[in-house]
Amino acid sequence: MCSVIKWSDNGTAIVVARNMDWLENMRSNLWLFPRGINREGLAGKNSLTWASKYGSVITSAYDLASTDGMNEKSLACHMLWLAESGYGRRNEKIPGLSVSLWLQFVLDNFANVDEAVTYVENHPFQILPCIVGTTGKVSEVHMMIEDVSGDAAIFEYTDGGKSKVYHNKGYNIMTNSPPFNKQLENLKQYQGFGGDRKLPGSTEAADRFVRAAYYQKSLPKNISSSREAVAGVISVARNVSQPFGTADPLRPNISPTRWRTVSDLTNRVYYFESTTSPSIVWVRLDELDFAAGAPVKKIDLVNGTDRVGNVSSEFKSTEPYVWAKPMTTA
Repeated sequence: MCSVIKWSDNGTAIVVARNMDWLENMRSNLWLFPRGINREGLAGKNSLTWASKYGSVITSAYDLASTDGMNEKSLACHMLWLAESGYGRRNEKIPGLSVSLWLQFVLDNFANVDEAVTYVENHPFQILPCIVGTTGKVSEVHMMIEDVSGDAAIFEYTDGGKSKVYHNKGYNIMTNSPPFNKQLENLKQYQGFGGDRKLPGSTEAADRFVRAAYYQKSLPKNISSSREAVAGVISVARNVSQPFGTADPLRPNISPTRWRTVSDLTNRVYYFESTTSPSIVWVRLDELDFAAGAPVKKIDLVNGTDRVGNVSSEFKSTEPYVWAKPMTTA
């Protein structure tokens, strides 16, 4: 499921778009989490614990997991499906973290990509999979993160739980299978990237990766406003979106696009667009209260009326949702 496109060489704003492709309606909502929240990784024995250093705005899945978001330091995170993921059997000698909290852990704790990469490389922890919503499928995901400098990293767990980190400012695209290193190798076969093959057109994740890289590379280098930056990166995301009716029950990464987001890391604005709503909405992080002790808040996108434009004032105080617990073995 999904595609991510980063555009950092436009001379105006670092912007990142993502499509959420999935088998069914994920009943996603926007949530505001302040600083100072004590959390634990739901792993039972030797569960990872922390208190959030930074506030964040996230898009939920089923109100059971954080799947996309941006924190007050302009670090953005996106979880995508990766069928090759493997987390290994539970090793209680290292801290455990439910995959439902993985993205939230990153947003809560790190101000930039370097901090997150350094932590992962020096503080091993184990991701524990969950059952995804009502599908009965076991979560198999990887994650891409970006910061306001344009830096980016991809985190994958394959080969029995071994972490693999790909860290480079030049990484601008991520989709699904195959793993990221193989996506980069595949890209070299195509025109504009060292090969002679023409632009592919299928809904396969590898083809979407190539198309997104091609159109991202074609975006202008100098624009006049952040509005143009957002419009440009959305145009690429829409090009690799998937229409309704393309779901493959055996491969969740071949599914309709349910919603998309844009993280404007320069101006600290988070945009959301549903494929079933006629308008884009956004929240300005500078207008939100992330102070420790401030309430958790939510914008109800499932039951709410149609919205348009800046909805920063429409968050309502509420009890936080309960993150999905992991399966008994990973």
